[in-house]
Amino acid sequence: MFRLLQWLPLLLLLPPPGSPEPPGLAPLSAGAPPQAPDLLYADGLRAYAAGAWAPAVALLREALRSRAALGRARLDCGARCAAEPGAALPASPGPDSGPGAARGAWEPLLLRAALRRAECLTQCGARRLGPGGAARLRVGSALQDAFRRREPYNYLQRAYYQLKKLDLAAATAHTFFVANPTHLQMREDMAKYRRMSGVRPQSFRDLETPPYWAAYDTGLELLGHQEAALALPWLEEALQESLAQVESCRAGCEGPEEQQKAEEEAEGTGSPGGLYEAIAGHWIGVLRCRQRCVGDTATRPGRSLPVPDFLPSQLRRLHEAHAQVGNLSQAVENVLSVLLFYPEDEAARKALDQYQAQLGEPRPGLGPREDIQRFVLRSLGEKRQLYYAVEHLGASFKDPDPWTPAAFIPEALREKLREDREKTPWDHEPPQPKPLTHWKDVLLLEGVTLTQDARQLNGSERAVLDGLLTPAECGVLLQLAKDAAESGARSGYQGRRSPHTPHERFEGLTVLKAAQLARAGVVGSQGAQLLLEVSERVRSLTQAYFSPDRPLHLSFTHLVCRSAIEGEQAQRMDLSHPVHADNCVLDPDTGECWREPPAYTYRDYSGLLYLNDDFQGGHLFFTEPNALTVTAQVRPRCGRLVAFSSGVENPHGVWAVTRGRRCSLALWHTWAPEHGEQEWTEAKELLQEPEKEEGEGMPSRDPAPEPPSHRLQRVQDKAGKPPRVREEL
Repeated sequence: MFRLLQWLPLLLLLPPPGSPEPPGLAPLSAGAPPQAPDLLYADGLRAYAAGAWAPAVALLREALRSRAALGRARLDCGARCAAEPGAALPASPGPDSGPGAARGAWEPLLLRAALRRAECLTQCGARRLGPGGAARLRVGSALQDAFRRREPYNYLQRAYYQLKKLDLAAATAHTFFVANPTHLQMREDMAKYRRMSGVRPQSFRDLETPPYWAAYDTGLELLGHQEAALALPWLEEALQESLAQVESCRAGCEGPEEQQKAEEEAEGTGSPGGLYEAIAGHWIGVLRCRQRCVGDTATRPGRSLPVPDFLPSQLRRLHEAHAQVGNLSQAVENVLSVLLFYPEDEAARKALDQYQAQLGEPRPGLGPREDIQRFVLRSLGEKRQLYYAVEHLGASFKDPDPWTPAAFIPEALREKLREDREKTPWDHEPPQPKPLTHWKDVLLLEGVTLTQDARQLNGSERAVLDGLLTPAECGVLLQLAKDAAESGARSGYQGRRSPHTPHERFEGLTVLKAAQLARAGVVGSQGAQLLLEVSERVRSLTQAYFSPDRPLHLSFTHLVCRSAIEGEQAQRMDLSHPVHADNCVLDPDTGECWREPPAYTYRDYSGLLYLNDDFQGGHLFFTEPNALTVTAQVRPRCGRLVAFSSGVENPHGVWAVTRGRRCSLALWHTWAPEHGEQEWTEAKELLQEPEKEEGEGMPSRDPAPEPPSHRLQRVQDKAGKPPRVREEL
């Protein structure tokens, strides 16, 4: 029974089916000592695999509660034991002190204080966590990663769905999705939940994200609307909760998991490790962990990079907001706190002079915030020790803070650190506006017309060009896609159901695969050759229009066909391709786009060259960064190119293909030559001497006829309502 009988009391606490349940994941057994999270989680997964949904929910929720209780106990016990009389550890001697006298003076005091602290923590842990304390509830690194990725919520959402608890199913699904925004299966599950009648918009709530993010975002939003007085309480709450989260993270650094990491690192280096080497090694690991806490606190769930300068930036907004509403004393406190991080900050110094002039006479006792003073002094003390270990013990330390004074950094490391901070990766250079010189001549030479520019498309760095292909050329490329599909030698998704929707099939062909098939006689060489020529044609036009002063390189070329699956289109409400940006991970809730993996960060411009229009749906559309408001739409037709920059300024998606087969050539371009498409060069070499077939020749470039228009197939947005459409092309 998978030890499920052991957890029968938990099952009795679950409400019966259909009864109301409080929002969120409230503790199931309040007051009881927590059980081992790893055992609870393992039993929960066994119950889930057996289809025992109610036991799975009880066990997974108890695993989450147990882990949270362990963290709270460490934080509370650490604070309580540090505050006990005589608990302060003695100061260690400086590097210049005599070793004999120094050791005799501080060693007994240090060890005695350490033993007392250990005794206090052990007794406190036993009271809070039961016999064995924190040691009994040690969480291994694999389980820590699983909880950090919020994997329990992925299982919970399915179990709640089976139990007909749709509100909690949506909440747990949303909680998992926030930390895993690129998870395709969960994206599809979220779309299904939004279409269910029993799920309300309020159901999509995050059960894990710390409260300071909500306060932080609300404060920024109010500041954006010039509501400084309303923003101030939220900004203050965000700062206080951020500091509290840092303290919680630091308490975790003293747990047995960090000790295990230090031991593993010592084993990896092969050092013998005597008493003091072991003490130093573990202490260095604790200090490194503590220094990472601000970065961890500043990193949103599901992101790999923190918000830059998280604490100083909050203080800047606070002093500016206080000044706007006339709270000059508080403005002075916060701007002085900024200067603790950056003493030479000209803007902060100028603001301080302005506030002091408005206040008039100096006010005694007016200084930086005490909480920030404590934070900075403690952090600098830890940095001093870490850099000492780097210089004298060969330890490693990557300082996460740009505000660390240069005097704390060993001279040998300063230059390297400066270079690392000033280095701007080529991949992350933002697109810059380019003067449109010579593009008209290039379009005229190619026989191409500009149909819509960025202004007409309600955006920036967008364009629609017509006449890149004749009907005969479209026919050749369509035949190439058909022949490759019938041969069963496709690339890409091999004709399987689309990764974006279960209602369509997806086929893809790369330029190299096309060249290989042509050499093998499976497809005509004319189509493979035309594929190469057309991709270069698109690249040259895109460069001429958007980037005349900076060369663009083809990064990837893909001949893609999406086919509607017959019998599966009734009541369809999803998209052929969800709204996204091509070089960053789009977060519709905040409007931010994170240029980091798994996004293709090196892509700078994108293009879609359409081959046909004899299908229903499948229009391209652009949106605002919220992924809801449609700003422009483009109807496919033979020879029409939609080109645009690949960043957050151009979120886009594809409406559902509800009938027929939609084929297009998708192309991405990059400024970085190291990310150029090597397969394109290999394909060109393969086709240098193609075998000529009888009657084979390039089709003429006659003007393309005007295609018939099709009715726009609307789908519901994530709130269950049609997006707001501004203009249709």
